[in-house]
Amino acid sequence: RKKMGPLLLLIIYQCAINSVKTHSVSNPNIILLMADDLGIGDLGCYGNKTLRTPNIDRLAEEGVALTQHIAAAPLCTPSRAAFLTGRYPIRSGMAAFSRVGVFLFSASSGGLPSEEITFPKLLKEKGYATALIGKWHLGMNCESSNDFCHHPLSHGFDYFYGLTVTNFRDCKPGQGSVFLKGIQKDLVIPIQITGITLVSLAIVQYIGLLQVPFQAFGYCLLIITISLAVLIFFFYHFRHLNCFLMRNHQIIQQPLSYENLTQRLTKEATQFIGRNTDAPFLLVLSYLHVHTALYASENFRGKSKHGLYGDAVEEMDWSVGQVLDVLEKHNLSDKTLVYFTSDQGAHVEEISSAGEVHGGYNGIYKGGKSTNWEGGIRVPGLLRWPGVIQAGAYIDEPTSNMDIFPTVVKLAEAQLPSDRIIDGHDLLPLLQGEVTQSKHEFLFHYCNAYLNAVRWHPGNSDSVWKVFFFTPNFSPEDSNGCYDSHVCFCHGGFITQHDPPLLFDLSRDPEEKLPLTPETESRFYEILRMIHQAVYNHTRSLQAVPNQLSWDNLLWKPWLQLCCSSLFQSCYCDYD
Repeated sequence: RKKMGPLLLLIIYQCAINSVKTHSVSNPNIILLMADDLGIGDLGCYGNKTLRTPNIDRLAEEGVALTQHIAAAPLCTPSRAAFLTGRYPIRSGMAAFSRVGVFLFSASSGGLPSEEITFPKLLKEKGYATALIGKWHLGMNCESSNDFCHHPLSHGFDYFYGLTVTNFRDCKPGQGSVFLKGIQKDLVIPIQITGITLVSLAIVQYIGLLQVPFQAFGYCLLIITISLAVLIFFFYHFRHLNCFLMRNHQIIQQPLSYENLTQRLTKEATQFIGRNTDAPFLLVLSYLHVHTALYASENFRGKSKHGLYGDAVEEMDWSVGQVLDVLEKHNLSDKTLVYFTSDQGAHVEEISSAGEVHGGYNGIYKGGKSTNWEGGIRVPGLLRWPGVIQAGAYIDEPTSNMDIFPTVVKLAEAQLPSDRIIDGHDLLPLLQGEVTQSKHEFLFHYCNAYLNAVRWHPGNSDSVWKVFFFTPNFSPEDSNGCYDSHVCFCHGGFITQHDPPLLFDLSRDPEEKLPLTPETESRFYEILRMIHQAVYNHTRSLQAVPNQLSWDNLLWKPWLQLCCSSLFQSCYCDYD
């Protein structure tokens, strides 16, 4: 018994230590900061020497920087769906089979399905106050203009202040149109064909070769006139119909004003923190920066070395600093996990009408937004939680924005759903140094609904293999993007299929410059065989679900249109 005494004390002591450790990592506040179209090379902590991002860099200094953090999709809507659900967007129907892979209109009927379980829902059930401030881009209504079936408040958020769609060039006068080039390409030929057909019918009618009823002409002209009138009306009023600011279910500013917009978003975020200092909270601050139209307030305009884009990055960094400062003010820093990322890589094709570069910098990585080259999907991944996760560490293991779901759910002591596949993995063991390898042996990279590439990190190797089944056709050919079409597309004549697939080893060739061959890689066919088996297993796990990004769900539906005044008053109001 005398010998057992010290051993018993040691066991009790160890249990107490474990209990304290467990308690210290339970129910923290959670702040998730998401930029829009930010390049990994835009931040000082990832090597940028000219843009000033001291507050974001501080997250890296006081926490962990993930250097192989991967967005689940290279476009806003599917990437954000994956982020909130922890699942590949193909599983929720948030991946398009058509050319358009994101929601373009506030009055579309598609959106994140109500059947999907988001981490805000699970945290709300555990007593968390939850707020989304900024961009949503995951739909709003289904059948009426006030059912709000896809709205943030229907997906677990208590409070919403922001945009339901996104920040378009069309939202800011003088910044051009994101639709104009596409409309010109898609409508000019049909209009020409229609015109030629009507003129030809009129000629054959006149010379007596064919008798066409006058009513048929009338109906054709009426349909064409109405269609053109609706189209002209819609795009003339696009800013008023789609660019508006909401607080919960109410429009408070239509159209959106960019004046001090980042300051307003930041104030909403800091006030939410101030209202919830005594209970756990989840804050998702989803910046409009640095998606075009670019903007910056007077205090930042013209201050960076990289034009308006740099001004916007530095203003966003200021906002991050304000959030960190308010945590310190309320002594919440040690009780709060802070995460910073971007929904996908920089949009390299963004050039203003004046020729100024309005897209970001993806560092050494190829391509950008809308592609699964590393520049399109390798994004910043910064996590800080003083005293709980490592400080100043860089981790070069494959991780995903889908990993946030199981990480925060576990921290809130909620249960992961057992009735569906969750593709993300808990990051905490990696962040605390308990393990050195990611649980992601395979990651599947989709271009819209098409499986584009696969990443494989074998457990017994430092190699990170990546295969491409097809690649986008850059235009011009010697460029780093699809400048002629503004974004790259995923099928048909926009891509080149590869059989056998292109193979890269990202551990030796992160720039994806040199595809491997059977001559340069002895395990070439073995690697392809393993990846094909993984694709087979992954594909078998997919279930058919309604396509939320079908043309029917994407198109503008007038009966779903929200308007804070009336169409006759151009849907104008400003309560903000």
